[in-house]
Amino acid sequence: MTDFTRTFENAAADHYVPAEKPFSAVVRKGQTVRIEDTYGQQAVDTLFYNADDHAERYSNQETMRAQNGAYISTGSRIMSSEGRVMLTVTADSCGRHDTSAGACSCESNTVRFGHGTKYLHACRDNFVAEVSKYGMGKRDIVPNINFFMNVPISPNGGMTIVDGISAPGDYVELKAGMDVLLVISNCPQINNPCNGFDPTPIRVLVWNEED
Repeated sequence: MTDFTRTFENAAADHYVPAEKPFSAVVRKGQTVRIEDTYGQQAVDTLFYNADDHAERYSNQETMRAQNGAYISTGSRIMSSEGRVMLTVTADSCGRHDTSAGACSCESNTVRFGHGTKYLHACRDNFVAEVSKYGMGKRDIVPNINFFMNVPISPNGGMTIVDGISAPGDYVELKAGMDVLLVISNCPQINNPCNGFDPTPIRVLVWNEED
């Protein structure tokens, strides 16, 4: 294997994801995907499915069990509902990522922030709209990863969403261990600090396996 430096110029794919919008792409086995928090403090809700069998999908329980930890960072194995490695985190400039707090929804917004927020756009809406392109529906939305979202867990198990720790340009890179369908909701939440109360665009890049 020769030395390989990932640059914007040699990326196989380079995607701009607008603020508040969904996104999806297939990442092939051996490829590396980078999710970049371009402006900082932007939660990126993410799901993974086996690209050839959508019934096999991301499992937060299996992922936390595999590393005996609540957060995702460099070295973490992203596990499927079948107990298989979907991807491995190979680089992380942020430090840690949540996989316990789930995705915002119209229902949870109403409970947390009042009935006036009922009709605000939410990550669950984004997920449902995006997976429908692949023949899936609401029942296929499972607990997700929240890249760049800061959710401290207290000793008694309580969780609080607080100001993000990601800076502009922070990123996480994952190498695919199988062909995966990547599904993102670039979180539209404006009622808690997961996005600094100001949702912003992100960037998703994919590189082919190094020669």
